[in-house]
Amino acid sequence: MKLNELKPAEGATKSRKRLGRGKGSGLGKTSGRGEKGQKSRSGYRSRRGFEGGQMPLVRRLPKRGFTNIFAPVTQEIGLGFISIHFQDGETVCLESLQDKKLIGHRIEKIVVLASGELTAKVNVVADRITKGAREAILAKGGTIQEPCAKPAE
Repeated sequence: MKLNELKPAEGATKSRKRLGRGKGSGLGKTSGRGEKGQKSRSGYRSRRGFEGGQMPLVRRLPKRGFTNIFAPVTQEIGLGFISIHFQDGETVCLESLQDKKLIGHRIEKIVVLASGELTAKVNVVADRITKGAREAILAKGGTIQEPCAKPAE
């Protein structure tokens, strides 16, 4: 097989709809746009959520709650996740998770959940650990530490 012999699989491609090619084509005159109106004009574009001038749904529904923009960005990790990515004796902390590119650099706190099964004896440094996760880590012979507080800037 050569590069110039490559072609898409049978039925994978479809020819484009050729508009404005006379009455006999079935897509002549108005070219499938119907008669008059905004949608028939060139350059027409409707914004997302536009309902033709009717009060949009997003404005008809009441506002509820708020998002605290100052809340620390938290990531939940399960015991199964730890088992996959960490070996015996390794430390699971915010820095080690970020170094391995397992969580984003914007994450400020981690919470360990008891989902999955822990297979490695690890040292966990987390902001919060659920009761089940705590028992599982200690049962495997691992250790739990509180993270040291970062200096206020």
